Amino acid sequence: MDAEKTNAVGMKGSKDLTVGSPWKNILFFCIPILISNIFQQLYSMVDTIIVGQTISLSALAAVGCTGSISFLVIGFISGITSGFGVMMAQYFGAKSEENFKRSVGTCYLLSVLVAVVVTAIAVPTAMPLLRLMKTGDDIIGGAHSYIVTIYYGIAATVVYNMSAAMLRAIGDSRSPLIFLIMASVLNIGMDFLCILVFDMGVRGAGVATVVSQLIAGCCCIFYGLKRYPVLRIGRRHLKWNFSFSWKHLKVGLPMALQFSITAIGIMVVQAVLNEMGTMTVAAYTAASKIDSIAQQPFLAMGAAIATYCAQNYGAHRFDRIKRGMKVGLLLTVIISVVAFVLVFALKIPLLKLFSDDYASIQKDATIYLYLSSGTYFFLGLIHLYRNGIQGMGFSAVTMLSGLTELVMRVVAALVFANFWGFIGVCSANPAAWFGAAVILFVIYLYLYKKRIAPAAKRQEEEQKQACVQGAEGSQSIDVPEIHG
Repeated sequence: MDAEKTNAVGMKGSKDLTVGSPWKNILFFCIPILISNIFQQLYSMVDTIIVGQTISLSALAAVGCTGSISFLVIGFISGITSGFGVMMAQYFGAKSEENFKRSVGTCYLLSVLVAVVVTAIAVPTAMPLLRLMKTGDDIIGGAHSYIVTIYYGIAATVVYNMSAAMLRAIGDSRSPLIFLIMASVLNIGMDFLCILVFDMGVRGAGVATVVSQLIAGCCCIFYGLKRYPVLRIGRRHLKWNFSFSWKHLKVGLPMALQFSITAIGIMVVQAVLNEMGTMTVAAYTAASKIDSIAQQPFLAMGAAIATYCAQNYGAHRFDRIKRGMKVGLLLTVIISVVAFVLVFALKIPLLKLFSDDYASIQKDATIYLYLSSGTYFFLGLIHLYRNGIQGMGFSAVTMLSGLTELVMRVVAALVFANFWGFIGVCSANPAAWFGAAVILFVIYLYLYKKRIAPAAKRQEEEQKQACVQGAEGSQSIDVPEIHG
């Protein structure tokens, strides 16, 4: 009750995940993120659908083959802003409003730095990376045009991801959803406008994505400032402090590098895939877009777990962390089964969306979906344990799982592909997921035994002792009053 009162003062309208049912906290926080993630995936999926339907399968392949180098950069941004969000959530959970505002100000400064540095590196290296991945001459021009447009809009990606991370840190996962839905609708309209009316080709799809995401991010910022007083900061909160900034970078950078390491493995897979022909790339592209949509429940659950663990770790509610991770494990099992069923119930109608000539890519796309959806449970474990560990601030150790993913993907792409061809390439993700899930489970088990369980036990003993002292105190006061 005291926690709720404290939260009501200065942090009005936000959601405190340190009180109430862990099941309800995680599930209701997760649902808006899930819908938001699906709409965010629609940015990319709508681009490929419209490109495939209005231009050609070669154009579809051109957009699709940029997925790995796009993830290399966009994943880095998503990871580092999520790390900043973890720090804000911990200060929020600790009910430290001044430190929370300092954290918000620091995140603004760091976000500007990230946008400038990443853009300066990404744009000139786009073409060399496409050539390194052996992108076909017939699609490399379109691929470069699309990805450079996305890279020039990196600031828009930072704005949305950072503003959404701030809102989620204080327990609001609904507002980013509302603005992203609005931006998704805008993106569809702009795709048709840029491609069909302005005849911008694949570059038009990139322009539509960047503008739509910028609008969503700006709306998140303006709404957050108006709705939540705790997000309104002063000049003193924007002062650069190296040690305070380093606290954020220590959490954010490992999470960012985690995504980048994963992306390197995906780039190796894409390089092997590019040598198999344009139609194979197109089939892989279409299937991977369907697969990405099916994976969103795991990402949403992971984001909810990260915020939940961060707030409760900041509040020293270690008992709730234990209960929350059990809820996450149950959700992983449920989501794995449901996602597998839906993928195969809807795979043909979804493939038809990408091209009228879907029959030419159906066989390879189905192989990909069989192998991927059949191993979703391991993917769910990755998001559960990785986000739980990162939410508690131990993000550096999770890089071990990223290195495992890298090794497994490279082995699958370079070795398995020689024996089984396209099937070997499609086994890269399942192999990476299995290896990373095992590593993360071991890390979580170690942290649980060494950190969480002892802290939860001490907390329980302190609570019992406080109850006993409270009872004795009330007894010593009550007795004289009764006899008096």
